[in-house]
Amino acid sequence: MTDVTFGSGLPDDPWILKTPPLTSEFLVWKDETQDPAALVVQVGKTRLSYQLRALDDAHAMLRAHGDWMPLGNADEGKPTKEGTLEHWARSADNPVGGYYGLRKGYRGRFANYVAPTLELLGLVTLEHNARNNRVRAL
Repeated sequence: MTDVTFGSGLPDDPWILKTPPLTSEFLVWKDETQDPAALVVQVGKTRLSYQLRALDDAHAMLRAHGDWMPLGNADEGKPTKEGTLEHWARSADNPVGGYYGLRKGYRGRFANYVAPTLELLGLVTLEHNARNNRVRAL
């Protein structure tokens, strides 16, 4: 499990998590006032957001997958490797038919930020190696 400071996951009390290799810290919270409801990630001065339903959808996909899945982190616009969580999060075949990311230009890095959130919520096991980390549903 990542080193975590538990907040309530709300804007005024975010969760403080680390990326899978445990090299960088970021804040994350749920914002259900947005349309659609969002999972907001603050990395330094950069703010990213993903559809909140991504937590449930990714967990369901990983459960159906039934085995470890590589994270395959990539920025928006960079190619992704098929069979990775990052590829699924922008695929036309996922439940939203494309990117879960909400802010154009910042819709990538899904696996880097959503996977640790899934781990915090007790939905997955996440590896914390220097590279090539994988995730598996619990």
